[in-house]
Amino acid sequence: MAIVEFKDVSRIYSSGEHEQRALDHVDLTLDEGKFIVILGPSGAEKSTLLNLLGGLDTPTSGKIYVHGKDISALSSDELAEYRAKTVGFIFQFYNLVPTLTVHENVKLVDEIAPDSLSSTKMLEEVGLSDHLNNFPCELSGGEQQRVSIARALAKNPEIILCDEPTGALDSATGAVILKLLLKMAKEYGKTIVIVTHNQNIAKMADTVIRVKSGRIKSCVTQQNPASTDEIEW
Repeated sequence: MAIVEFKDVSRIYSSGEHEQRALDHVDLTLDEGKFIVILGPSGAEKSTLLNLLGGLDTPTSGKIYVHGKDISALSSDELAEYRAKTVGFIFQFYNLVPTLTVHENVKLVDEIAPDSLSSTKMLEEVGLSDHLNNFPCELSGGEQQRVSIARALAKNPEIILCDEPTGALDSATGAVILKLLLKMAKEYGKTIVIVTHNQNIAKMADTVIRVKSGRIKSCVTQQNPASTDEIEW
């Protein structure tokens, strides 16, 4: 069942008389509860797609539907509510508040998400129940990334958007993170959208979308995606 639809979406950035067409008439459908990878080289405008879906940017033309609602027509206040309730973000660099403990960083979502889940339970889910009172600087990179995943999960969004979530991690830690994200799709029914240039991550996906120069080059459904244990890093 489709949760997201891009219909003839373009995004043009203007600087003086110069225009840059970041996205060029994109049509795209994403299904609910799937592990989706958007693959492409640097400069392919993968992150532009992610920002539009996350309500961090708006299209120049075209429409973006989430559960049949046109988010491209929302006001700034409505977009803020959409970001709070519907989407969660996991970035390559973890965006944790350094002066707050691990538990406090995750519990922050209680302030914006009315249906948030237990922060303690979500930290247990990602294997950090022994680090509730640590500060981010006391954690490894992989542990900090797991805090950001726990925060995204605690927010209880329908869609989780990941921008190069393993880009700053070693291969072993990256595999752990990807297992967690896959679990969120399979066991929690979340729609996971990962932007990456890593071909190996694409092998795990239910759907692989290849982007180049702001255009969708292909969209392939994989009937038997690989597990993280099958992938050579």
